[in-house]
Amino acid sequence: MTRDRDPAAPIRTSADAARAGAVDVTPILIGVIPFGLLAGVTAIDIGLGVVEASGFSVVVFAGAAQLAAIDLLGRDAAVPVAIATALIINLRMLMYGASLAPYLAHEPRWRRAGAAYVLTDQSYALAVVRYDAGEPLRTRLAYYAGVALPMWLSWQAATLVGAAVGNTIPESVPLSFAIPLMFLALLQPAVKDRATAWAAIVAATVAVVAAPLPANLGLPLAAVSGIAAGVTVSSRERATR
Repeated sequence: MTRDRDPAAPIRTSADAARAGAVDVTPILIGVIPFGLLAGVTAIDIGLGVVEASGFSVVVFAGAAQLAAIDLLGRDAAVPVAIATALIINLRMLMYGASLAPYLAHEPRWRRAGAAYVLTDQSYALAVVRYDAGEPLRTRLAYYAGVALPMWLSWQAATLVGAAVGNTIPESVPLSFAIPLMFLALLQPAVKDRATAWAAIVAATVAVVAAPLPANLGLPLAAVSGIAAGVTVSSRERATR
């Protein structure tokens, strides 16, 4: 019988930390692969070639924002509109970066820039949980790389395969169904007290209610609302202690 690894257990080397990150992210990759396949297939559907679809994925590397931009371009939307939409959807990355900055402030600027490029919802969620559990200063970036690089490689490979096979994937195969399952898998380790629970509840509620808003404004609005709810609950708990 195997025993789950204690997330607060000390890690001795950068190699150990990178391996731990790769182990932690492996279950999430199951949801990333169909997501990437969908991005590749969608790119081919709007008339991009395999090289263009793969290049787009390497440059943008933005998941939902990437799909939204491809969809808009396929509807003959202006390029600035597609870019603006992708930026709006990815506004949450600013908050992720601000949250991770204190943990990685000791790293050289070029390493932090590389970390920013491979930043995703999944790499942020796993890294911040690990850092809060006491990841040593010297191995923080290694753990992050162990999570983020397999994410990047899996996304690029899946996008390339999706673009190569194109429309040969039957429409009956529910690739898009894996997307919400992947994000639900991230929710459980992040919800660890009343503040984070309320943040999740409020963000989910606002995201559903605000879904009809134009330009996907519901996503950043939900993120800000969730953060505000979590901070409010946390502040009240500290005040009553």
